[in-house]
Amino acid sequence: QVQLVESGGGSVQAGGSLRVSCAASGYTGAFIAMGWFRQAPGKEREGVATIYMGDYTTYYADSVKGRFTISRDNAKNTVYLQMNSLEPEDTAKYYCAATNLYGRWYEVGLYSYWGQGTQVTVSS
Repeated sequence: QVQLVESGGGSVQAGGSLRVSCAASGYTGAFIAMGWFRQAPGKEREGVATIYMGDYTTYYADSVKGRFTISRDNAKNTVYLQMNSLEPEDTAKYYCAATNLYGRWYEVGLYSYWGQGTQVTVSS
């Protein structure tokens, strides 16, 4: 049974930083990629960043490039999203996801495993 558990969300002022973490447990050996998605009220869930397990290739949404960094710690089976220069538009619930399929990294349907999400709120 795969489980993804996010932590590290919170409230911060614009320009501040937060790091969210995703701890994976269970059979994670088949994962091809792990990523972060976010969903703001009234909006669709969107891809933020993904990291591939094999070669550490990363992808980012244009809106977060240069501000967010995705990384992983294999020993801890954990993926991180470091968020700098946060903007009010980054306010959303952030979800960790994992996939054992190849495809467009930003597509919600590609990912079979999801965490419960952690709230990030950025005030102006």
